[in-house]
Amino acid sequence: MKKTYWLGKTVFIVFCIMFLFSLGSWHKACAAEQVKVGVLHSLSGTMSISEVAVKDGTLMAIAEINARGGVLGKQNVPIVEDGASDWPTFAEKARKLISKDKVVVVFGCWTSASRKAVLPVFEKADHLLFYPVQYEGLEASKNIVYTGAAPNQQIMPSVTWLLKQNKKKFFLLGSDYVFPRTANLIIKAQLKAQGGTLVGEEYTPLGHTEYSTVINKIKAAKPDVVFNTLNGDSNVAFFKQFRAAGVTANDIPTMSVSIAEDEIRGIGADNILGHFAAWNYFMSMKTPENDIFVKNYKAKYGQDRVTDDPIEAAYFGVYLWAEAVQKAKTTDVAKVRESVKGISYKAPEGPVTISKINNHTSKIVQMGKVRSDGQFDIVWTSGKPVEPDPFPSLVSKKKVLAPGKIVDK
Repeated sequence: MKKTYWLGKTVFIVFCIMFLFSLGSWHKACAAEQVKVGVLHSLSGTMSISEVAVKDGTLMAIAEINARGGVLGKQNVPIVEDGASDWPTFAEKARKLISKDKVVVVFGCWTSASRKAVLPVFEKADHLLFYPVQYEGLEASKNIVYTGAAPNQQIMPSVTWLLKQNKKKFFLLGSDYVFPRTANLIIKAQLKAQGGTLVGEEYTPLGHTEYSTVINKIKAAKPDVVFNTLNGDSNVAFFKQFRAAGVTANDIPTMSVSIAEDEIRGIGADNILGHFAAWNYFMSMKTPENDIFVKNYKAKYGQDRVTDDPIEAAYFGVYLWAEAVQKAKTTDVAKVRESVKGISYKAPEGPVTISKINNHTSKIVQMGKVRSDGQFDIVWTSGKPVEPDPFPSLVSKKKVLAPGKIVDK
C-alpha cells in the first residue's frame, strides 16, 4: 500500500514537471510569434492635447497590419509608454522600451525637446525611432526616420506664401524651447532675404495660459500676420484670449505650424475661424486613401473624432516600417534601418518616400484656412511631393551625405 502511494506520487510529480515544461515551451512558441513595438507619447501633461490622438493613429495602423497577418507572419504587440510632457521621462521610457521590453522599433515623440532627449538613447543603443511631427530641421540621424515635415516642407513655404499675400510685417510668437526658437531663426533669415519685416518676437513657457500682455504687444506692433509656433494647450488659452480681445483673422491673421484639426477641437472653431495653418495633410483632402483612413479612424475612436497631419504621419510611419521589415525579411533593427531607405507608401496625404540620403520623407506642402466646422479649406498646395532638406542654406552650411553622415559644405 505504501509502495503504491509513493509510486502514484512520483508519477504525479513527473506529470507536473512535464506539464510545466510544455507550458514554458508553449509560452516561448507564442512569444516567437509576436513582435514587440514601442509607442512613446505624452498621454498626460500640456502636450497630451496633441499626442494622445497621435498614439491612437499609431495603434490603429498596428491593428490594421495585424488584421492582415502582421509582419513576417507575426503579430505586433504595442508597448505603450507615457512621456508625460517631460523630457527626462521621455529618455527614461525610451531606455525601458529598448533595454527591458526589447522592442524592435519605437514610434513616438512630438516636441523637438522630447526628440532630442531620446536621440542619445537611440544612438547609444543603435536603435530606431519613427518621429511623426514637423520640426525645425538641422538634424539627420540614422537612428530616426522623420515622417513629419522638414523646414522646406512647412515653415519656409508658409513664409513665402504669406509674403506673396502681401503679409510683410511678421510678429513671431512661440513656446520657449528648441523648435520655436530655431524655426524663428529660419523665419528671420527668410524675411531678411525675401523683403519681410520683423515687428515683434515673444516666447512663453510650455503650458503658459496668460496671454493678455502678449496680445497687447501684438496689437501695438500692428503686424500683418502672427506666425505662431506655440505648442500644446497654450494654443487654447492664446486663441480664446485673442478672440476675447476683439481680434479676428480679418484684423490680424495667424499662421500656425503646430495647430491642426485635433487642437481646434480644444480651441473651438469660433475662436480660430479664418486663421491659417501649414501642413502636409488635412482631413478635408479628397483622396481615396484619405476617405478610407478617416472612415476607419472614426469607426475605431468615435464619430466626433478628427484626423490631422501628425496623426496621419504616425499612421503611415507604421506602414513604412512594416514595408521595410518585409523587404529586409527580418525585424533586426540594423537591417530594417538599411531597408527603410527609399521605401514608398501611398498615404492618405498622397505618395510619400523615405529619402536614401537623410531619412526624411518627401511630402506635398499645403496651406489651409480654418472653417466654421473646424476643418480646413486648402488655399494652396505644392501639388506634388517636395524633397526634404533638413539643413536650409539660410541658416546652415551643413550637408547630409547619408543618414548620420553630416559635413560642412
